[in-house]
Amino acid sequence: MTNSSADITMGKLTFGNKLAENVTNAFNYSNLWRAFGNSLLLAVIVTGIGLLICSIAGYAFVVFPSRGKEILFLALIASMMVPFAAKIIPMFRMFSKMGLLNNYLAIILPAIGSPFLIFFFKQNAYSFPKDTLEAARMDGLNEYQIFFKIFMPMMKSTYAAAGIFMFMASWNNYMWPLIALQSDTKFTLPLVVANLASGFTPDYGMTMVGIVLSTLPTIIVFFTLQKSFVEGMTGSVK
Repeated sequence: MTNSSADITMGKLTFGNKLAENVTNAFNYSNLWRAFGNSLLLAVIVTGIGLLICSIAGYAFVVFPSRGKEILFLALIASMMVPFAAKIIPMFRMFSKMGLLNNYLAIILPAIGSPFLIFFFKQNAYSFPKDTLEAARMDGLNEYQIFFKIFMPMMKSTYAAAGIFMFMASWNNYMWPLIALQSDTKFTLPLVVANLASGFTPDYGMTMVGIVLSTLPTIIVFFTLQKSFVEGMTGSVK
């Protein structure tokens, strides 16, 4: 990032004096700030809505009795084995018929129902004490109140761990936005950084500026929630 493109190509490993030039060129050549804002907006929306949906689904699998829930859960797990490449064409046709191509809803809707995170919340919901659940019902709380006032606060470490997974997945999402988004003004940061590295004579100095910018939010989120992440992976009920 501090060297010229030629120096980077030659494998120079020492610091250079091209940092200001590379940063200026990167922001002048492409709208990195707009792309950064687009990625941040999508990541926050997907993480917020996704955590709510996945946690409700995982909670329901454990708390509410149903004869068909095990079959449904097996189907959910089986969906994790389907490679994304096999889903691209059906997803493209579906969102095309819905008129949602080049719309952020085409990015948000497939991401908010993660089978992995539903499984993650389901496994952690087993540690939720059943005595607390019964006591809350005896005190007159309905299921919505139990979930939002008791389950969510007690499982905050699980939410932190799942939030890191979902934020990083949304932030680093490249293939589907590349297909679904067609307007430069709606491009996310991975798409813009990939464009910096494309062409016959890519400028690696500018590319590294974009890579550093795209890496910083995930580092900040991880280290901010690191303690809660470890607690959420090892058991989170307080």
